[in-house]
Amino acid sequence: MERDKHFREAGGDFRWDGVDVHAYKDDGSAPFKDITRQTLFNSDTMAAELRYFEVAPGGYSTLERHEHVHAVMILRGKGRCLVGDEVREIGHLDLVSIPPMHWHQFRAAPDEPLGFLCMVDRQRDRPQLPDARDFAELRSNPDIAAFLGEE
Repeated sequence: MERDKHFREAGGDFRWDGVDVHAYKDDGSAPFKDITRQTLFNSDTMAAELRYFEVAPGGYSTLERHEHVHAVMILRGKGRCLVGDEVREIGHLDLVSIPPMHWHQFRAAPDEPLGFLCMVDRQRDRPQLPDARDFAELRSNPDIAAFLGEE
């Protein structure tokens, strides 16, 4: 009997039937630590893609920016997040909006994973990584310098 493509049950531990767990990025040139990606919804008939990311305790996403917007909901754990020139504590059910061309990075707390849904345009640009000048500008903000010093 063919499985119903319209329904995918939660398999526990933030996994879903028929949804593969992938490495965070295919290209290992961008710095990140201990993070996975699951694409929950992605179809030619949709304008957006919904993904679930999970950052292991003490892990972090790549510091990057894009021309597209991100809409994020924290589902699991807690951590810290940089968006633009602001660093905030984040936790269960918090929402994070990332405007175009804002530097952003998610970091899990050292004692628990950080899991979040992320909705983005289906067609989107490639991430831009900071160069030495960008890092210097970011580090001129003491809160961001302390946040980036956690690597």
